[in-house]
Amino acid sequence: MRISAREWLGRLLDAESFVSWDRPPLEVAASPRYREDLRKASSAAGTDESVLTGEGLLRGRRVAVIACEFGFLAGSIGVAAAERIVAAVERATELGLPLVASPTSGGTRMQEGTIAFVQMVKIAGAVAAHKAAGHPYLVYLRDPTMGGVFASWGSLGHMTFAQPGALIGFLGPRVYKALYGTDFPEGVQVAENLYHRGVIDGVVPVHVFRRIAHRALSVLSGEVRDEEQAADQRPGPDPGGTAADADAAWHSVLASRRPDRPGLRDLLRHVTQRVPLSGTGQGETDRSVVHALARFRGQPCVVFGHDRTGRLGETMGPAALREARRSMALAEELRLPLVLVIDTVGAALSKEAEERGLAPEIARCISDLVTLGTPTISVLLGQGTGGGALALLPADRVLAATNAWLAPLPPEGASAIVFRDTEHAPELAAAQRISAHALLADGIVDRIVPEHPDAADEPVDFALRMVAAIGAELARLRALPLHDLERARHQRYRRLGLPAAY
Repeated sequence: MRISAREWLGRLLDAESFVSWDRPPLEVAASPRYREDLRKASSAAGTDESVLTGEGLLRGRRVAVIACEFGFLAGSIGVAAAERIVAAVERATELGLPLVASPTSGGTRMQEGTIAFVQMVKIAGAVAAHKAAGHPYLVYLRDPTMGGVFASWGSLGHMTFAQPGALIGFLGPRVYKALYGTDFPEGVQVAENLYHRGVIDGVVPVHVFRRIAHRALSVLSGEVRDEEQAADQRPGPDPGGTAADADAAWHSVLASRRPDRPGLRDLLRHVTQRVPLSGTGQGETDRSVVHALARFRGQPCVVFGHDRTGRLGETMGPAALREARRSMALAEELRLPLVLVIDTVGAALSKEAEERGLAPEIARCISDLVTLGTPTISVLLGQGTGGGALALLPADRVLAATNAWLAPLPPEGASAIVFRDTEHAPELAAAQRISAHALLADGIVDRIVPEHPDAADEPVDFALRMVAAIGAELARLRALPLHDLERARHQRYRRLGLPAAY
């Protein structure tokens, strides 16, 4: 069902809060026929152009809004509509307001030709400047959103949701058939398919999007909720063993593999304002990872990490790493801290993974993290194997659960290389210093969050303890100047493994 611009604004914003920013449309050169088309379109749609702009309140929060009107020449964008959009984006940037846009359009306006087509460049440029200034840009795609509109400002959101059943794509089905003489494959240009393919973050009706946008803007504002903050409770040494205990490392490996051990989703049950995101935004998704906005004890952040829920033994592929890089870019652009959670058996070992650039993506993740312009926390929650773990490790603070570990290979793999069998896995686990306590002693980990004695036996208490620890570290990092964090991060990894006197 198509939703008009005014209907969408009425469902999104608080009652009677919308204030229009629109001026009379810019006069453009037009033939008599086109002028008549504009007159009829205005009469039919009840609007003076194909887009409405302004501001309003979204659950009390002031936001700028842009809404296309499909009833006006199929929501097509010409010079006048583009100028209205750009003026609204620039005003939102100047006022420091978050921007919520809802395209529905057949694309650029054919009656105005190429000059209308290239308007998408200036709209995309205005949106890019708005985002570069650190202001949120949220998108809700309505039925239909096609052509240059989808290929520009419709695809630039920090998060993008769509109307259920909406037709969304680049080349319209009617144009495709006219050009190629056959129907476009059914079910491809549908919101639900694009969500499953990792192009958009979700498919929800407007009233649900209103709730999601409210939560997202709460996190993206960067505001700290004082009433949610927890006191910093730095745990003492875990009584479960020491780094010198040869059995401790192997015990941790076995404990980390318990199917009932709490994972990232268990932590997220105890945070607030959680908004799940999905995919790379570029047609890839990996269900072995979770990506979200959230607050840990009042501290806003972007969260990304491995998801063990129902996926024990599942490896992560290049798409997961590209999702990780999306989370890094999102955090840096919006000046939010980034929390990375490691709990993986490792990166995928397959022909497909190699051909899709697994190793280069690991390298790019590491490179992005060591230079990222925002506070970062990495959490070793359970298993930490190989490049899949290393890709999420570099951070300003590294936390570890008592039974978490980090190794280039599973101990069985290391044993197979060194001893040509797997029986020496416990011995290799200790010798390689993979346990949380050894990692703490070696300067790889900064803090151990205890398990009493095993997280699987106290899943709720452990999750609450870890969430509180992350919240406390976020508060500490956010209080430090960013340039000090970046310098300390560089020094941390520059000196890693060197003797103190070196």
